[in-house]
Amino acid sequence: MSNLMSPQTREFAERLFAEEEAVAAPLDADAPVVFRVCEKLRRPLTTLAGSAGFHSLLARALTLARREAPRLGALQVNADGCLEDAGPNRYNHDAEAGTSLVAHLIGLLFIFIGEPLTLRLMHDVWPDASFNPSTNPSTFGGTGKHEPWTGKHESQG
Repeated sequence: MSNLMSPQTREFAERLFAEEEAVAAPLDADAPVVFRVCEKLRRPLTTLAGSAGFHSLLARALTLARREAPRLGALQVNADGCLEDAGPNRYNHDAEAGTSLVAHLIGLLFIFIGEPLTLRLMHDVWPDASFNPSTNPSTFGGTGKHEPWTGKHESQG
């Protein structure tokens, strides 16, 4: 697989983090944002791909993200597909590292279930979030037309 973390997947991950920070309930506010985002994605993806399927996707995304953010080494995916902090060096709520993990997960989802279904799923989980990248205003929430994601970032000119 080529680089899964395109500027577009990175942008989507950043939007998910921002949305999750904005809507966090007081009881959830202590949990790292990456845990909350992955948990919210776990529910519909487990329905779609099964528990083992989601576990595999998240574990692969975590492996890929660790290459860029070794700080994620304290995290692991448990048997239920939930992230947990299991390392002796506790995860320090690093938003940059967490964004990398979520961006890789989105990249895998684009590959395995396609961009339209991935975007629909994200919209179902975060209905108030906008998932139309600035490089392609017609994608999700724009004009209603859908242009395929190419994985290439177009510079704004």
